[in-house]
Amino acid sequence: MVTKLVILTIIWLIYIISDYYLLPYFFQPIVWLVVCLMLFSLSIRQIIKIVKERKKLNQNRIVSLSITLILLLLTFYNFNKFPSAVMEKIDWAISYDKRKQIVNEVQEGKLTPNTEMKNGICELPFKFPLVSNGGNDIWITTNKNNGTRTIKFWISRGFFESPQTYFIYTDALESQQYYQDLIKNYPEHNWKLEENWFRITERL
Repeated sequence: MVTKLVILTIIWLIYIISDYYLLPYFFQPIVWLVVCLMLFSLSIRQIIKIVKERKKLNQNRIVSLSITLILLLLTFYNFNKFPSAVMEKIDWAISYDKRKQIVNEVQEGKLTPNTEMKNGICELPFKFPLVSNGGNDIWITTNKNNGTRTIKFWISRGFFESPQTYFIYTDALESQQYYQDLIKNYPEHNWKLEENWFRITERL
């Protein structure tokens, strides 16, 4: 039983990491639903076994049910909100130096938009740990008048009218003011990380 719990937890952690870094936005609800149904089924199965074995109750069975219910709650509550928030904090810490290096390379002109569409997207090599989810692309905006730049690293890359979430570096005063206004009006989804760095959710 201990082995099964370890395997279940590992599978769940793989799902959490994949959901944060790799899963396309339109696949996330489907995979989330599958994981919730799987954990719910396992929980029901454990409850039935506990009821059947109530005269000779196995403590391991209680532990197994508790862990399964905890994983179910963490996954189900507000569409995976808590694990995603933890992953975001880990991601910010792990890739902090790499993102600062990329910002420096953009400011030095070593990294520029490089797609055929010329829409400000710079495709970075796809290697782990990703610095920008949904393809490891960054979005560069340059003010030609004063040379200031805004560089967006995707946390969640939505599609169509879905919200986009970013780690953003900007030395443009007008952009900083815009993000400060978002923080003031929607503090639950937006905040300042440090000087020139913001965590922002906005729509296309």
